Order: sequence, then C-alpha cells, then structure tokens
Amino acid sequence: MKAIGGYFELELNDGNEFHQQAIRLNTGRNAFEYILKANKYKKVYLPYFTCDALLEPLEKLQIPFEFYSINTQLEPSFDFDLVTENVAFLYINYFGLKDAFITSLSKKCKSLIIDNSQSFFSKPEPRTDTFYSARKFFGVPDGAYLYCNNKLNTSFEMDESFDKCSHLLKRIDVDAETGFDDFKNNEMKLRNQEIKQMSSLSKSILSNIDYKNVLQRRVENFDFLDAALKQHNKFRVGRGSGVPMVYPFWCNDKSTKKRLLEQKIYTATYWDNVKQWIEKESLEYQLVDEIVYLPIDQRNALNDMTKILSLI
Repeated sequence: MKAIGGYFELELNDGNEFHQQAIRLNTGRNAFEYILKANKYKKVYLPYFTCDALLEPLEKLQIPFEFYSINTQLEPSFDFDLVTENVAFLYINYFGLKDAFITSLSKKCKSLIIDNSQSFFSKPEPRTDTFYSARKFFGVPDGAYLYCNNKLNTSFEMDESFDKCSHLLKRIDVDAETGFDDFKNNEMKLRNQEIKQMSSLSKSILSNIDYKNVLQRRVENFDFLDAALKQHNKFRVGRGSGVPMVYPFWCNDKSTKKRLLEQKIYTATYWDNVKQWIEKESLEYQLVDEIVYLPIDQRNALNDMTKILSLI
C-alpha cells in the first residue's frame, strides 16, 4: 500500500533508463550467473585479463573454466572450434572500444557471452547474451542490466540499497577521500550475493540521468586526450564508434600515475588479480602494470583534460 503524506524521501524524477528492455538485476556478476543457469553451461572460456569477480558465479555453480590470452588489439588468441555444445565463450568489451569486433565475433562464435560492464552504451548483438554493470559508469550503489535469450522461471527478491550509499553521499557532502573506505566496504558487500532484482533506489537514480550528455561528454573527453597523446601512446586500440569508459595511456614514464595521484587525479587499476594468474612477461601483465587509465567520465570537462595533459 502506498504511503501518502509524512516526511519526504529523496526526490527523483520518473524518467527513462537507457536499457529499458533489459532484465534488471543487482550486480553484473549475478547477471553472468543468470546466463550460466539459464543456458546450463558445463564449461566457460574467459580471458586472463578480467576481474576476479567473474570467477565468483563459476565457483558457486562449480562450472569448470579455462583462461585464454588476448593480443595487442585486445582480441582473443583462440581456437573457436573448442566452443562446442554446452560450452560458453565470454568476451569483455574492453573499455568500450571493441564494438566492431564484437559484431564480427558474434557471427562466428557459438554460445557467446558479452561482458559490457565497461561499455554501458553499447547495444547488445542480436541473440547474444549480454550484461552491463551500472556502477562502473554512474553514481549508483549497485545495479545491472541483462539481455538473455533463455529466461529462468524464477521470481527474484527485490534488492535494497539504502545501506550502500554512504560513499556516494560523502563524496558530495565532504570529499572523495572521506568516502573511499565506504566505497571499498560497499564493494565487499556486493560479493557472494544471491541473484536479486535491481533495487528501487538504483532504478530511480538510473531513470534520472541525462544519458545523451553523458555519452557526448565521454566521447569529447576521450577524443581530446587522444588528439594530444596518440603519438606518445603505445596502446593502439582506437575508439571506433564506442562510448569509452577510460582513456588507456601506455607510456614509458613510470612516474605518470604517481604525479596524477599527487594532484588528486585518480586512475583505476585493471586488474591486480591478473598478476597472480600469468607470467610477468605476458601482455596481460603489462596491461595491468604499465597502462595508466585516465578518467574521461561525465563529471569532467575539457579544462580537466587539459590539467591531466599538463601533468603528463
């Protein structure tokens, strides 16, 4: 029963989400688990260069998996004849830069799963199971979108997110540093959760975003950095038609990340866990250890990009 009157809640408009036709779940890893269950996969191939969160549903469901390597274009070095019945092949749309490749991959790879956690604005390929993680792109406590051909005949409980928002509020009310421990605690809370529907809070926030502006700002910032840094960048994967997550800058100056950090310019690491799985000489190790992933998100204007360039 709807309450009428009384104290006010956080006021949010009743707008539209970007992925209106998708299944709404609580986390990206649980969207992956949904796909595994719905298709009854018996084995999965996934890249070495990935977040260890993707192992969580595989270990939970006791599904065997095997890693594959990628090349300098972030594309698989793989024999696709190995993808037989009840075997899945997971590919990550790295940093939102691999849309065109995914289109071609979807035509030749059976049982393909696309992880678009780093590419929120990419459309799913027809008949290709695809999932997205909202908090990689927006200030939400959790939330994921899923396109899956096969549906589970299960009613999932609605998640609640009111107790996962302190880092979002502290960053606005105090500063980023004060909320960082809360952010890390929230990341821990997302581990080993059951599949649930996206919370009403996350859905409401995601219905209030100016997606057109976000898309334009990210593309503009990426292209601005690329125009200045391309000739110095050993990373050769272009933007194409995608909407990027970050600008990967691969340079010989090992002090770059430290200089940026000293000026409160925070660059993520993708992903430290990879170093435990592969040799130091491998490409994947270098992608973790040597590339500086520069922020280009919608909170930043060209003057922020200019500051980053001045420090580089």
